[in-house]
Amino acid sequence: MKFGVVVFPGSNCDADTYYALRDVLGQPVEYIWHQEDHLHGVDCVILPGGFSYGDYLRCGAIARFSPVMRAVEAFALEGGLVLGICNGFQILCEAHLLPGALVRNEGLRFVCKHVWIRVENATTPFTHLCRAGEVLRIPIAHGEGRYVCDRETLQELQANGQILFRYCDGTGALTRESNPNGSVANIAGIANERFNVLGMMPHPERACEAILGSEDGLKILQSLVHSALAVAR
Repeated sequence: MKFGVVVFPGSNCDADTYYALRDVLGQPVEYIWHQEDHLHGVDCVILPGGFSYGDYLRCGAIARFSPVMRAVEAFALEGGLVLGICNGFQILCEAHLLPGALVRNEGLRFVCKHVWIRVENATTPFTHLCRAGEVLRIPIAHGEGRYVCDRETLQELQANGQILFRYCDGTGALTRESNPNGSVANIAGIANERFNVLGMMPHPERACEAILGSEDGLKILQSLVHSALAVAR
């Protein structure tokens, strides 16, 4: 089994993700440069956070056309596991592997802090080691993290269980105050209809050791490791 972390010009969480997988979880992992047109036989692809190509247009809009994304799109369509974190989430939406879009935060300011997110669906490859309704403490760091979609898409996401995480307070209540960017329905992460692609704004790789202030991100990453191992077998 092997993980691949895609590196775009401007990625800044690629090393964090690599460290979490290799040094904390003990998994084989390699970097995949944005100009590659193949994925080196990995069993799971992660698009990390950062500012791909400087995000001079819409976040992720340039990265979407990188050679590596053709391989990622084919991999996802074949059922391969793909996780997009922060800027990676934006890229997945731009590539139409996930519905909706990420736009400027409601307050028009960059937000960097720990937040609470509630697990909405604990039956997916990314969440099966969590409990439905469980509250996790995970950091965010973004200026364009407000998830938006039309009413019909939102209804479909809710009906299909594709909303995996929502911003909440420490008790799990969904409040306006606990929504750090104004995302519709407090959405913090969504999956595609096949549940093999996840995009989330919070950074689980930054919550993988106690010294970082939280280890809650491990539940997401360990779920992914177990699922990737099952696929590899």
